[in-house]
Amino acid sequence: MPLVEYLTRIQFDFGALQLLGEELKLLDVRRPLLVTDPGLVKLGLVQRALDVLSPEVQVTLFDQTPENPTEEAVDEALHSYADAGCDSVIAFGGGSSIDLGKGVALMASHRPPLESYAAILGGVGKITRAVAPLVAIPTTAGTGSEVGRGTILTLKDGRKLGFLSPHLIPRVAICDPELTLSLPPHLTAATGMDAITHCIETYLSPKDNPVAEAIALGGLKRAARHIRRAFADGTDRQARREMLWAAVMGGLTFQKGLGAVHAMSHPLGGLTAPQLHHGTLNAVILPTVLRFNAEHVGDKYHDIAEAMGLPGNSDLPAAIEQLNRELELPASLKEMGVPREVLPAMVEGAVADHSNASNPRPATRADYERLFEEAYG
Repeated sequence: MPLVEYLTRIQFDFGALQLLGEELKLLDVRRPLLVTDPGLVKLGLVQRALDVLSPEVQVTLFDQTPENPTEEAVDEALHSYADAGCDSVIAFGGGSSIDLGKGVALMASHRPPLESYAAILGGVGKITRAVAPLVAIPTTAGTGSEVGRGTILTLKDGRKLGFLSPHLIPRVAICDPELTLSLPPHLTAATGMDAITHCIETYLSPKDNPVAEAIALGGLKRAARHIRRAFADGTDRQARREMLWAAVMGGLTFQKGLGAVHAMSHPLGGLTAPQLHHGTLNAVILPTVLRFNAEHVGDKYHDIAEAMGLPGNSDLPAAIEQLNRELELPASLKEMGVPREVLPAMVEGAVADHSNASNPRPATRADYERLFEEAYG
């Protein structure tokens, strides 16, 4: 079974879940808080994780992760953590559960308030190595949060902010493609496009990091060649394995920063109504931002097209739109149910978002007004 030690410790392959107990022993923890969502409990996936642990491991379950993790959910999970005398966190699920787990691990070891650790508020340097030990176990193939240095949380005042630090990278990522086999087609598509967006945006970031760029293209190649197969047949084990690798590789490239796609999707994901899926938002917004950035990335679109198996001179935004259609994803923010009246607030959120700084073409408030209008449809 492959063990990859790059940025963190990654156990990857079918059956990797069986190593959970061993990894907890290596961390010298025995009382983890398992952060997950009620859907995974109902599916029986959480029980599969519990079944591999010995009786000496005393697990406290928190299964109320919301679709987009919130400060309120962090507070609720922290109460469970403190009441049970927990010494670590297992984040089990999609990006929401893993992001929430990071928030709990942070605030279990740092003084409140949570907002003081937000990247755009100067909080990066305030996050120390005291972050509680965190094990991440993804059940979707897209977020990359299991190996990423950040978490996105919606504060009580409605702001959706990023928290970034190498100390937020989980100590161990247990990546078992078996856990993704039950993912339905629409989530396979949405989370898969999340991975594709991560690889594309990090590759286009102007920051100089050739290692991350190579990983981004490698992850994109895996995703572009297998997302249709995973969407068409969820039991395709090779496709599921390749899509999970693509998600992990996308997460490993976060060191380069993201861009305007995420600057736009983050505030949209903070809306309480409608609740919007992050990966779907990225898929819808990506073509618009690719058109905006086209003249500011040199020959990188040629490299991206080749990685996706397209001719080097392909119309990349059009190719992404075609892929979205094949995956039966929405074509616009309007189709997703976004009310037009929220767009001005979304523009302000995008300008302030930490991902805006690493877009290859500097984007102004006026630029974001146009970008949101185009993506709205």
